This record gives sequence, structure tokens and C-alpha cells, in this order.
Amino acid sequence: MNNIEKLPIKIIIGLGNPGKNYQRTRHNIGFLVVNYLVDKYRGNWQAKGNKEVAQIEVNGEKIVVVKPQTFMNNSGEVISSLFKQGLTVKNLLVVHDELEKAFGIVDVKNGGSHRGHNGLRSIIGVCGADFARLRCGIGRPEHKEDVAEYVLSNFSENCADVELMIEKACSVIEGML
Repeated sequence: MNNIEKLPIKIIIGLGNPGKNYQRTRHNIGFLVVNYLVDKYRGNWQAKGNKEVAQIEVNGEKIVVVKPQTFMNNSGEVISSLFKQGLTVKNLLVVHDELEKAFGIVDVKNGGSHRGHNGLRSIIGVCGADFARLRCGIGRPEHKEDVAEYVLSNFSENCADVELMIEKACSVIEGML
């Protein structure tokens, strides 16, 4: 964890779907990670238009944390209002689920394609692809046709293992700031 590159992160967007039906689904790992981070740093969520926003301070850095309330496929709709505050794509970190990584693997990637992830596709459509991503591995189902059902289903892994991945993701974020 000590080799994590420091980035000028000012905005962290956790991807997920709003509503109780989706709270513990694989697709909502972004929401779970930012909820943990905001709780840890004693931030408070506030509804602001099409998003929930909290402000926290980590390692002396003021960070805006966002949960789009637009559903995954329209996550990019929150970007323009954030950039109106003077923040840029270079200040952005998006936390999301990653089918191509085994469950529990957490890594950072800068730029790249959406690889079929509709939340990333929406954000890239608004601001381009040159932003940092924190990818939380959820594994992939055996059959491609099961992907939609898989990402919208609750974690089948042990609850403690999910919490461990969330804590690991937050440690990576802290190391980036």
C-alpha cells in the first residue's frame, strides 16, 4: 500500500443504485466504500439535486464525496454540477465494481475504456476517460448472459469478506491523498 501514487483527488464518486433493493448488491460496492469513508471521517450526507454529497477531510485534504441518485446507467449526470465548482477531471476518483477482477481485489487505474460498465460509460460520455478509478473486484459469473442478474444480486460471499474489501478500498483511497 505504500507504493500508491498521490493524486490531486478532490472528488470521490461512488457508483451504485439508490434504494433499499440495491443496498448490498455487487453493483453497489462504490456506494458501500464511500459510505464507509464518510462514516470514518464523520461526514454528513446531504441531498443535492440528483446526488447525495458529503464533505470530509482526509490527511489534511478537503474531499467532496458523491453518490449519484440517478441509477448506475446515468451516473455521469452529476459531473457537470461538480465541475461548475472549479473541479476538473484530474481531481476525480470513481469507485466502482469490476467484473474482470476476482472478488476482493482492489486496484487503481487511471484512464481507459468503460469495458461494458454502464456507470463508467455514462461518466466517460460527459468528461472523457482520463480520470482515476478505484476498481473493486466482484468476480464474474460463469455465463456472460448472467452478468446483469449477477451484478444486481446481493453478495454471496461472507459478510466479513465484503467488509474487508471495503476497508481495503478505503486504505487505498487514504494512500492516494
